[in-house]
Amino acid sequence: MPNHMINWDEPEFLQLPDLRMAVYQAGTPNSGKPSVVLCHGFPEIGYSWRHIVAPLVEAGFHVVVPDQRGFGYTGQAFSDAGDAASVPLYDMAHLCGDLSALLNALNVEKAIFAGHDWGGLVTWQLPFYHPDRIAGLIGVNTPFIPRLAQDPIAAFRNAMGNDFYIVAFQEHGMVEAVMDSDPARALRCFYRGSNPTETQGVPELGPGWENFAILKILESDEATWPGKQLLAPADFDHYHRAYARSGFRGGVNWYRNFTRNWEMSANFEQKVDVPSLMICAEHDTFLPPSMAENMPKYVADLETHLIRACGHWTQNEKPQELADLMSDWLVRRFA
Repeated sequence: MPNHMINWDEPEFLQLPDLRMAVYQAGTPNSGKPSVVLCHGFPEIGYSWRHIVAPLVEAGFHVVVPDQRGFGYTGQAFSDAGDAASVPLYDMAHLCGDLSALLNALNVEKAIFAGHDWGGLVTWQLPFYHPDRIAGLIGVNTPFIPRLAQDPIAAFRNAMGNDFYIVAFQEHGMVEAVMDSDPARALRCFYRGSNPTETQGVPELGPGWENFAILKILESDEATWPGKQLLAPADFDHYHRAYARSGFRGGVNWYRNFTRNWEMSANFEQKVDVPSLMICAEHDTFLPPSMAENMPKYVADLETHLIRACGHWTQNEKPQELADLMSDWLVRRFA
């Protein structure tokens, strides 16, 4: 699929509150159709959606792809002093606020928001922070997750242990220093796919991988890592340059707000009432399809699909299937 419509090294920059956001646009705004905003996860950037943009434009939609707060060409918030006291600048209120401010800067009233990985967590929280800006929602791998009964970090620690990457991320300054010291190695660790010889589609996990103990994995021999490198060299180079530029700290700070986000959501009614699409990936070990099974209890207008033989990095692994599902739903619901 062509991605020539966007030069991914030349974003436009929008001045948002406390942030200079790098944004890529394709297609023409249309008063009869909502714009589509594609929200990436970690450790990703707007470029993650490169294969998805053209099919959505060809379906008649205006597409907006930001590098989100802390990532890529956007980088960190202006008021971020680089210390632990700056972590709340990356909480859900700020992340959702950025997306509303993005629409303001583009003079767009409402949009359809699609999110993968962390972008999906933010997308599914928009109804609680900025309900008037949403025409529809698309979750890619990330389902709507209702508010937990206990602090998520305590739950992660109890279930997965202190070495689990989300728990390990909580200590400010440590994990990002390790990853920033060799961004290419860190990215090779995350961006892995199954080998063709692994018929089940899920790599056999070695020590540290069963609970993604990121620090142990990065200390281990890379030759023992399961699966294979997922990204083509030119694509890997783009990700590498992005993280060499921005570092990992901004993105890791999103994880450091799990508890704060949970505390702030105490009074949110766990209900989504806009047209919603959920696309699951069969072999995603981080966000398995089973996590989406209860979504109809909370999301009234929901359509769900499964992409077979696909791991966590759906935009890279099965871009054609993903683009087809998104385009088909968008045309049926919003054309």
